[in-house]
Amino acid sequence: MAGILDLLNSDLGKTIISGVAGQTGQDENKTGSVLTMALPVLMQAMKRNSATPQGAEGLLSALNNNKHDGSILDNLGGLFGGGVDSNVLDDGQKILGHVLGGKQQNVENALSQKSGMDAGSVAQILKVAAPILMGVLGKQSRQQNVNNSTGLDGLLGGLLGGNSQQQEQSFLESILDADGDGSVIDDVAGMVLGGNKKKSGLGGLLGGLFGGK
Repeated sequence: MAGILDLLNSDLGKTIISGVAGQTGQDENKTGSVLTMALPVLMQAMKRNSATPQGAEGLLSALNNNKHDGSILDNLGGLFGGGVDSNVLDDGQKILGHVLGGKQQNVENALSQKSGMDAGSVAQILKVAAPILMGVLGKQSRQQNVNNSTGLDGLLGGLLGGNSQQQEQSFLESILDADGDGSVIDDVAGMVLGGNKKKSGLGGLLGGLFGGK
């Protein structure tokens, strides 16, 4: 199964990046950078939340909702055509609240620091991206007939790259756990985005985006 970052590199991903950039009035390259960091962080948060029975049940229920059946991906032109519908943005806000909880602002600030985009614009990008990500997950869960927490864990792990390096996991975890002072984020993100010798997986992709080739 292709990972979430492979999706962003596909034609569909380019349409998503271009549409989100247009919706938020941001540069496409910066928007792509924010999405490349944000989607794995959101998925890592979902993976962590679904480790509890209640969390898994909540996410499965959301994915089984017709709103998240993947149809959003079939009409991206319509989604972005006249500006994203307020219902989609409201859904995005709710998804972020469920997934990130009290850490939402920490995540937005961390992504803002790393991308050089203001936190308000990052928040807007996340609001548009969250329903699209749920559409991707909903579509995959139907294709794989995911109906329990084991299947859910496999789905999220597969899209995250399954055996992703510990370093990458710690980068995602640090953003979720940071108390907002930025120091842990900078240390770990410096490892992943900076001069790490291995340019594979998420680290390599992020390094490339931030000029670390």
